Amino acid sequence: MRKLLASFSALLVSASCFATVEVNQASEADLDSIRGIGPALSGKILAERQKAPFRDWQDLMRRVKGIRSHSAARLSDAGLSVNGAGYSAEQPTAPK
Repeated sequence: MRKLLASFSALLVSASCFATVEVNQASEADLDSIRGIGPALSGKILAERQKAPFRDWQDLMRRVKGIRSHSAARLSDAGLSVNGAGYSAEQPTAPK
């Protein structure tokens, strides 16, 4: 029984390490928990999100200075998502 409980606890901990953070619902603390996002970048994201939710990764990269394809890929790998989607360099470019 103890092994089962220990295994279950380890599973819960590992699952929480891979939890995604949705950019359109995340708090400042949630954003700051993503490796590569600090207070300055999370402030920019929140300021832009107040104007309108992000439609996709291209919209996020266009509106938030400091996020480009390379950093978007790293942030996605670290658990950030936009409308439930991870970043893919093959995404179509959003109209401006």
